[in-house]
Amino acid sequence: MFCRAAERGVVVKGLMWRSHLDKFSYSKEENRQLGDAISNAGGEVLLDQRVRLGGSHHQKLVVIRHPGAPDRDVAFAGGIDLCHSRRDDASHRGDRQAVRMAENYGDHPPWHDVQLRLQGPVVGALDSTFRERWDDPARLNTLSPIAWVEDKLRGADLTADELPVQPPDPPPCGPHAVQVLRTYPDGRFEYDFAPHGERSIARGYSKALRRARRLIYLEDQYLWSKQVARLFARALADNPELHLVAVVPRYPDVDGRWALPPNQIGRHEAIRACREASPDRVHVFDVENLLGAPVYVHAKVCVVDDVWASVGSDNFNRRSWTHDSELSCAVLDDTRDDRPPLDPAGLGDGARVFARDLRLQLLREHLDRAPDGSQDDGLADPETAVQQITAAAQALEQWHSSGRLGPRPPGRLRPHRPERLGLPTRLWAGPAYRMFYDPDGRNYLDRIRGRL
Repeated sequence: MFCRAAERGVVVKGLMWRSHLDKFSYSKEENRQLGDAISNAGGEVLLDQRVRLGGSHHQKLVVIRHPGAPDRDVAFAGGIDLCHSRRDDASHRGDRQAVRMAENYGDHPPWHDVQLRLQGPVVGALDSTFRERWDDPARLNTLSPIAWVEDKLRGADLTADELPVQPPDPPPCGPHAVQVLRTYPDGRFEYDFAPHGERSIARGYSKALRRARRLIYLEDQYLWSKQVARLFARALADNPELHLVAVVPRYPDVDGRWALPPNQIGRHEAIRACREASPDRVHVFDVENLLGAPVYVHAKVCVVDDVWASVGSDNFNRRSWTHDSELSCAVLDDTRDDRPPLDPAGLGDGARVFARDLRLQLLREHLDRAPDGSQDDGLADPETAVQQITAAAQALEQWHSSGRLGPRPPGRLRPHRPERLGLPTRLWAGPAYRMFYDPDGRNYLDRIRGRL
């Protein structure tokens, strides 16, 4: 698709993470081949390794500009990678072009993900996000002299050509204020545009969660890290009517004796930290399709009191909030929602149409409700929504426990039960998790002060 666009004369520019070696289940060769194909067609795609050691470029962004027709400008940002295994739908039968994962997910892993389609002035802000990295003078392969030699020998493109002049921002076209939030590490190299890194994602969530009063709804691939969990725990402790509903994968995406335990221990610690604040108001679920196969949740979504909503590439963990490059869009809709309760948080903000519709659209799928909203009874109110979600998940769990006797209850959520690890495993998996799987991208002064 990108090659055909380049052949028609479209300016195609791309930045892809150089990635780790394929033998570690990454995609170094595939990224290189894709970049070479687009470059041969007349585009320019560069492999970018300006990351901390063990880090990745995790942003998922496509910006399409139409000089002279700004009303056609559009951008896509969120959790969906441009790769195989992501082409699934609400039935969650999996992508026929699949990438192998943990055996629990089978040959065609069912996949749940969320992406935003954006128009209006925010397209200009996202265009700037790409241009900042493209134009930054730091060398693309900063971490490896071996990679530099390898690239020289194969004649790889290591210098970004000049981009076309950035068009003016498209005109406003809707009632949504969209804030672009990002993570860049405080690395041993410096971006010109972020010499000490950037943690606006972490700070955006920190501010939003302090205003939570009734319901935090989130979907996340990982839900790791005690530091992140403490934000939820503090909000739960400060607000006795607040509930946390989280949808996560049933199993990690990897298995094996050495890879699996560090993945398990991170989520176990985070959920335990939240439940210590309020065991009765923390509700964690995983998802299965109608055939009973587990669905891998890759979405990164947060809705706070049906007012503030965020969709991005960032997971709820220390790695995404401090270490890797990430991109998220926080949305505040000017349009008040007229469905009761009109102001769930009681702060005068009022429920907003986009945030509530996003939460309800996701819950309709997870609870097997009608997509048109005709079966939304009780889902708009945070209190009754939690009751209905919990009841549906318990009914499905009991149906499985009974040997699947009788009709399958509606819904696809089941209570999530993190694996408990023995002491010997925890002794080595805990340090491995903190060092390699959920590293800290802050400078040492910020770590000592506990600043996100």
